[in-house]
Amino acid sequence: MAGQDLQTLIEAPHRRPANIARNAARHPVETLEFFGLAPDMTVLEILPAFGWYTEILAPYLADEGLLYVAHFSPDGILPYMPQALEMYEKISRRNPAIYGKVTVRHINPPHEVSVAPPGSVDLALTFRNVHNWIMSDQEDEYFKAFYQAVKPGGVLGVVEHRAKPGASMDSMHKTGYVTEDYVKEVATTAGFEFEDASEINANPQDTTDHPKGVWSLPPILQSGGEEPYRSIGESDRMTLKFRKPA
Repeated sequence: MAGQDLQTLIEAPHRRPANIARNAARHPVETLEFFGLAPDMTVLEILPAFGWYTEILAPYLADEGLLYVAHFSPDGILPYMPQALEMYEKISRRNPAIYGKVTVRHINPPHEVSVAPPGSVDLALTFRNVHNWIMSDQEDEYFKAFYQAVKPGGVLGVVEHRAKPGASMDSMHKTGYVTEDYVKEVATTAGFEFEDASEINANPQDTTDHPKGVWSLPPILQSGGEEPYRSIGESDRMTLKFRKPA
């Protein structure tokens, strides 16, 4: 399995069927290629939830590269944090051939922020997490931790639910949608330089004004009356590439 190309891996038998079903909405091959993933890189995946992207990254990097995963801490302050870590660990134990070479670290600012050896990471990746850090008022601490881990000249790739330009901080705290300008501001404050953006994960059908915010849409569907939300599809997302100055 190791050494397979990305297109093969996204539909490989080891992936959970529910995860494969989301390939069309998440565009993993195009997204990872945009960020510049290569098989000999040291990669940091930040808060992978139950390992949707880890299922792809771990075997892709197993032969030549190295994968660090920064997951929640057992000491996370919110109940879902240690629960999510425990579920990820269960999945990992059931799939040693996939997860056996992954190094798991914990991130729990300001207490646990050393998520990889300083200056060792070629590519740090985070998918649909920035809104959670904003909701806990920790976005600056998280981005500083990534900056410490990434090597000079290395890349930070961010995919995040996209708010309409000019959306307020109050809205970002409540809806799960974040403006591109604010993500760029937080990343550049940490020391990164904005390099490029892609519309790979855009969805123009998403108006971003749903009763339960982004959680009205698939896969969560919190608002009931599922059909109109299913027809919209998953959220409109920004895909941003930052670089740590060399």
